[in-house]
Amino acid sequence: MVHRGPDLRRLRHFVAVADAGSVTAAAASLHLTQQALSSSIQQLEKQLGASLFDREGRRLRLTPAGRVLLAEGRPLLAAAQTVAERVESAAAGARAEFVIGHTPALSGVESYSHVEPAITAFPEVSFTFRQLYPDALIEAVLDGSVHLGLRRGVAPTSEVATAVLGYDRVRLALPRDHSLADRTEIEIGEIAGERIALWAPPGTSYYTEALMGACRRAGFEPDYVVSRVQGAATVAAPLTTGCIAFVTAPAGPAMGGRVVVVDVLPELFVSAQALWQRHTQSPVRDVLFTSAPVS
Repeated sequence: MVHRGPDLRRLRHFVAVADAGSVTAAAASLHLTQQALSSSIQQLEKQLGASLFDREGRRLRLTPAGRVLLAEGRPLLAAAQTVAERVESAAAGARAEFVIGHTPALSGVESYSHVEPAITAFPEVSFTFRQLYPDALIEAVLDGSVHLGLRRGVAPTSEVATAVLGYDRVRLALPRDHSLADRTEIEIGEIAGERIALWAPPGTSYYTEALMGACRRAGFEPDYVVSRVQGAATVAAPLTTGCIAFVTAPAGPAMGGRVVVVDVLPELFVSAQALWQRHTQSPVRDVLFTSAPVS
């Protein structure tokens, strides 16, 4: 059986009702009559051959089919909006723009390095880099204001499309006066008993879990403190915490010589995960993901 895709206007009505939990509230937000909105939902159910809501008193509860449609419908609506904006921009003759968002865990230099093949391949495109915290990054990808997001880790999500774009080597940043700061290499087991600076507590960040896991594989449970300075260069953490920090900065002096970055053994790498809006195409993105495994 061949199924037609959902009507986007009706899909938008459905999402509004699902968010509001009632036809009355959704109708007010959409400036529609309740009758018109109810009819739109009924037509969508008829088109899809599925009941989308169950009534619980005055409120509506999503059916299993409704939950699937809500999860899949949001990115579809976002993609439709993105397509409309791109068409409008092209019709106006505007210069193509590609926005890259990255979390503080990736520096601007690292983000540029990962995207450089596309920057080189498309000299006519304007590229803009923005730093965003993880939750804001996903929202920006979903609403189309960021065309490609970069973050640490490989946490799966059904909201956006993802792929591993590359890997960066992890090193140790130490205060200049630390007893290990004059070394060129440090075995990870040598930092057992040292306090380590993190940017998010365990259980809240894939990146944190990856770093904690590396310590545990070396045979010790890491002691840690969450940095009170967020969003700054990760290599600055030893200055405000007095602790060792895992960083992806180059080996050598940093922060005016007040911090030293040292290679850690065995070599440790952390991924840069890319995120983008589902149901969209991009020749700029294609250059980066010719052989990347998409999840």
